[in-house]
Amino acid sequence: MDDGDVWRHEYAIETSAAPETIWSILRDVPGWKTWNAGIEQIDIDGPFAAGTWFTMKPPGEEALRSQLIEVRENACFIDETRVGDLVIKVAHRIEALVDSLGPKRTRIVYAVDARGPQASEIGPAVASDFPDVLASLAKLAETRSA
Repeated sequence: MDDGDVWRHEYAIETSAAPETIWSILRDVPGWKTWNAGIEQIDIDGPFAAGTWFTMKPPGEEALRSQLIEVRENACFIDETRVGDLVIKVAHRIEALVDSLGPKRTRIVYAVDARGPQASEIGPAVASDFPDVLASLAKLAETRSA
């Protein structure tokens, strides 16, 4: 068993939606299942704040318990899921892009950090739908911004 296994990757998409619009969607945890096909059921045990736990059930899989470990309004939240010695952290970042020549744009980034046994196998499996999830999030945010 190699518990020094580490896997990291970032996924990003640009959108015309404002950071505040994206944040309003992200902080509505029960609403995630309406735009994220990888969630069958989700429940949060308190406010959208560091220290709060949530339970997420992907379709056809066991539910997982995760904890919000950092929350910065309109900028970022990080959740952490532990399965035995495996730790998976996902940072969800909202980055306003500065370009004085064109319309305002925002980059949404999901950064995965998996550490522990089988991280290099489980990390890619966890993140396999992130491009689709980001596309759905950006589309919903643009609809709400219009």
